[in-house]
Amino acid sequence: MIKQYLKTIAEFNESQGLAAPENPLFTIGCKSLSEEETQNCVSSEEAVSYTNNFYVISLKNVVSGELVYGRTKYDCDTGTLLFSAPNQTYIAKDLVVSSESWFIAFHEDFIHGMDLRKRIKNYNFFNYNVNEALHLSPKEEESIKSIFRNIETEYQNNQDEFSKEIIIAHLDTLLKYADRFYKRQFLHRQEINKQLMTRFTDILNAYFENQQQIENGIPSIEWIAGQLGISHRYMSDSIKAETGKTAIEQINLYVIEEAKNLLLAPHASVSETAYQLGFEYPQYFSRLFKKKTGQTPKEYIETAMN
Repeated sequence: MIKQYLKTIAEFNESQGLAAPENPLFTIGCKSLSEEETQNCVSSEEAVSYTNNFYVISLKNVVSGELVYGRTKYDCDTGTLLFSAPNQTYIAKDLVVSSESWFIAFHEDFIHGMDLRKRIKNYNFFNYNVNEALHLSPKEEESIKSIFRNIETEYQNNQDEFSKEIIIAHLDTLLKYADRFYKRQFLHRQEINKQLMTRFTDILNAYFENQQQIENGIPSIEWIAGQLGISHRYMSDSIKAETGKTAIEQINLYVIEEAKNLLLAPHASVSETAYQLGFEYPQYFSRLFKKKTGQTPKEYIETAMN
């Protein structure tokens, strides 16, 4: 496998066969292939691993080949937006994309001191796996392409003191549209979300039935996502779209229901119940129980007994 770790935007452009960037911290480009060029395009059989020291947003139609992230493969022949945060790794093998494939790459320093730098941390899709990319409808794809074109126009237009602010404004708009379209994608994938929630609950059931919590503690969202083969951010967003609650909230609710059953057992103690549920400290359990039920564990026992 060929491994590429790209530290600078200039190295990124060179890897794409493009001229040096107009700005050392930002670049945008479009690769256009004719139908004949696409059909005749031959990729190396050897997989290439890419790790970038900056953000990358790409819009492409994958004609053939595969992108791999971890153990999962991604392929799609519709307009697709992929987002990559600094130091993420993905693998491309025999990849052929259709005409008009866009990309933007920018270093975190490019948005330093800007409001966008704070907001970009809240866009979970930068930490989704490749197979969790945003699949666009034709209208959505055209909206995104128009933003790419606006950014490219400003990027190529003899940059001045206003250029960076205008480019960031367009970039901000692109990310807001992506957030909107991702929410649409979650809503349109209700059946998949339901299946994911079922599998999520099955994993919790098996974990507690096998009493893994006694040795390993309450399962983390990262661990459950690993069992599902997806990123924990995508899992949480999918579950929230389906239930209105995040994965952490769902885990806590599950634990509280387990606690209610244990507390009603004869001679049950709060401390022993906490340890059985995987809490290292009983006071943490009591605090969570009261937060979710409005009662302390002792108050719950007394109410149930009367």
